[in-house]
Amino acid sequence: MHDPFPIPRIEWLSNAVQPFADYTGLTTLPFHIHEVVISFLGYYFINIAFAPWISRKLVPTKYAKLTPERKINWDVHVVSLCQSTVINALALWVMYADEDRKNMDWKERVWGYTGGAGMIQGMATGYFLWDLVVTLQNVKLFGLGMLAHALSALLVFSFGFRPFVNFYGCTFILYELSSPFLNFHWFFDKLDMTGSKPQLYNGIALLATFFSCRLVWGTYQSVRVYQDVWKAVHHQPLGNTIAIDALNNGTAAGYEAAHGKSAAPIHNSVMQFAGPEFVPLWLAFTYLGSNIVLNTLNFYWFGKMIETVRKRFQPPKEERRKAKMSASKSTGVNGTVKVDLDSTEVRRRNVEKDDTIEGVHA
Repeated sequence: MHDPFPIPRIEWLSNAVQPFADYTGLTTLPFHIHEVVISFLGYYFINIAFAPWISRKLVPTKYAKLTPERKINWDVHVVSLCQSTVINALALWVMYADEDRKNMDWKERVWGYTGGAGMIQGMATGYFLWDLVVTLQNVKLFGLGMLAHALSALLVFSFGFRPFVNFYGCTFILYELSSPFLNFHWFFDKLDMTGSKPQLYNGIALLATFFSCRLVWGTYQSVRVYQDVWKAVHHQPLGNTIAIDALNNGTAAGYEAAHGKSAAPIHNSVMQFAGPEFVPLWLAFTYLGSNIVLNTLNFYWFGKMIETVRKRFQPPKEERRKAKMSASKSTGVNGTVKVDLDSTEVRRRNVEKDDTIEGVHA
């Protein structure tokens, strides 16, 4: 499948990144660098301009009352909502429409490349690059867990440009299927809809999609990629019998062939950038290590989500008892008047104290 991105490659940008791509071995990065940059700038624009604008239009009073830290978090969740919706739709479409990807064997899943999967790699890399920048700027707000997530995700998706397990870019980006529900759960809290029926239904969908996409699907696909990489590490390399330069893979001719604009075949359409079919141990351990970090965080966050969603709807008896005791006050000869707090107010206070999953935005 050829790269379906509607904006063509920007020659000067590809040429500018070529030395970096040659040095790092990210062979296909020059073909998709415009997608990385456009994606990064797009999400940066949403973060600093669109999110505040649309929030002031839709919920002006609520947004105006947010603290500066809460506004940062709010805007980041708007970006996450936009990104997850777009990338989910595109990844599912590529998985459905890309016949070359569907027919890959284990070698092609490790070293193969298609333009459609490359587009997903480029757009995801742009997002996770933005995510890393924002997390570094606000590490005290988001925490080290989110920093580890952003860095690991950026590494995992960048390796696809070698190309290395380019096939799995669409696969693992489907983690994001749970993100829209996660963001809506967070917005319900901030809009004083904690414990409401919409949040309950959304919470059920959140836990179901998170469990299905990140834990079941993610774990299954992680086992598959471990198996493929294990085979690749023990695979007898082709040596220097296939030279990348001889294939013109780093030149305009390689780009033309990759995008169906040349009649001259290069290796084959999927394995055109495979090279000697060799996986160094550092690459295997770095990729699989990053994958383990992401999966570990997913299991940790799922436990926190169950706890947090449960608190939104479980009758807070102990909290009500403590609130009543602290709210009681003397009125002199007439005894005492107890100021009762309803369960919604108690839940709201609990949310303010325990915003367990508010930082999970990707």
